[in-house]
Amino acid sequence: MARSLKPFISERRLQARVRALGRAIRADYRRKRSGDLVLVGILKGSFIFMADLARAIDLPLTCDFMRVSSYGNGRVSSGRIRMEFDLSHPIRGKDVLLVEDIVDTGWTLDHVLGQLRRKKPASLKLAALLHKPDRTRVEVPIDYLGFTIPDRFVVGYGLDFDGRYRNLRHLAVLDA
Repeated sequence: MARSLKPFISERRLQARVRALGRAIRADYRRKRSGDLVLVGILKGSFIFMADLARAIDLPLTCDFMRVSSYGNGRVSSGRIRMEFDLSHPIRGKDVLLVEDIVDTGWTLDHVLGQLRRKKPASLKLAALLHKPDRTRVEVPIDYLGFTIPDRFVVGYGLDFDGRYRNLRHLAVLDA
């Protein structure tokens, strides 16, 4: 089955928005007293966004990752959330910024935010590149949002379909 990619958000728009998010995050965290900011990325989709965002935040920070799955190889969340691996360092008493590629149904992020809250961070906020409000089933607070998008299946800039297209520098709509 042939698939087509239709350009959706350009590399230039992505980079401009990430820089703006970095400035907003810096402004909010520059006076925090808990020490360095900890960015927690959800693998695999957030890795490119998180790398660019980390470089756009002009503050001391550290990075850690979690791997959580609810999609498998499909285009729709299964609703079954599987923690594949957890953080490698404690976050108790630290300012944590969870970094996610896309907020879709909210089920996965609600689960992850609950897991992180149990680890007792000083603060916990969410930065998401994309949000699809039409698919929301569980509301999660998005503190820093790149773009609100319609219910289309997008790939690129870390987002994939069956492991492919993550390396695109822009976002594209994947049509069957």
